[in-house]
Amino acid sequence: AAGFVLGFENGLTAYFAGDTALFGDMRLIRDLYHPTLAFLPIGDFFTMEPAAAAKAAEFLGVKQVIPMHYGTFPLLTGRPEQLRDLVAPLGVDVIELQPGQTIA
Repeated sequence: AAGFVLGFENGLTAYFAGDTALFGDMRLIRDLYHPTLAFLPIGDFFTMEPAAAAKAAEFLGVKQVIPMHYGTFPLLTGRPEQLRDLVAPLGVDVIELQPGQTIA
């Protein structure tokens, strides 16, 4: 497991999972760093699928998820709308970015 916890000057703390799959110590990241945003892979073949990403969002205790590593070729079947359906009961917002799009 290899990811990054990013702390920003405005107080935002984010977790960037990279290609990391779901692992139990994401709960420790929640307890130690309190991220509110997570970048989670959802493609399914090489990384987490949406169901595992939803569990990761739960473990991390985040309020927002930016899905990544999906849709670049047919083998990657996970989609943001699948993740959105799974995390809605947790009160987690899925931010689906388009190429080149930024958020404040």
